[in-house]
Amino acid sequence: MSTPVFPGGASVSHLRVYDWPADDAPLGSGTPHLHTTSTEAYVTLAGRGRVETLGPEGFAVHELVPGRIVWFTPGVIHRAVNDGDLEVLVVMSNAGLPEAGDAVMTFPADVLDSPERYAEAARLPSPADVGDAEAARAARARRDLALEGYAVLRAAVGRHGPGALEPLHDAAARLVAPRVAGWRRTWEASAAAATEQTAAALAALARGSAATLADGRVASIDAAPGTRRYGMCGRLQTWPLTP
Repeated sequence: MSTPVFPGGASVSHLRVYDWPADDAPLGSGTPHLHTTSTEAYVTLAGRGRVETLGPEGFAVHELVPGRIVWFTPGVIHRAVNDGDLEVLVVMSNAGLPEAGDAVMTFPADVLDSPERYAEAARLPSPADVGDAEAARAARARRDLALEGYAVLRAAVGRHGPGALEPLHDAAARLVAPRVAGWRRTWEASAAAATEQTAAALAALARGSAATLADGRVASIDAAPGTRRYGMCGRLQTWPLTP
């Protein structure tokens, strides 16, 4: 029998937010970005921090303290800021899509307008190939480039309102369009499959049938082996939940 879909077709990862300082974040900051398809949630586990968001409601700051969950839907730019040992459990809809390029970083406009330049700016070397120090340097440079574009966007939204985000949204759509066919297969095997299972169970139970209960299964999985990888907002421990 196949492995059951993780609840809701979601994915999870454990994030230690970068402690690399930024001009307005002396204890560390992640890379501002948005997701084009997936909703993301931060379940705060330890430390303190905040997540800045920039979207249809303008700019906002959401405090992150243990026990608090903050989530944001596609199109909302978000940036994790570390105010001291911040760790969060990240829950993402559409398992696998964030790792398949669903996220678009807030690089300057000239980079976003070129798929080749964007791909080069977004690419990170493997620590196994170049060593951890060089991988960290590349991840930090990528973060800093995204912060440069983010500052321009934030100022533009302050002056002109959320409509100033339209060029970024248009660029994001162009950048991810070639990947969408592959994303659909991942979505069908994860989130859509979970919805179909619920629909089948509800239909059976409405008839007074317990047939779907006989299909119950149990699964377990270990975290991906090796050192934490460099994500957009920090060092990530992941679980291979993609169907």
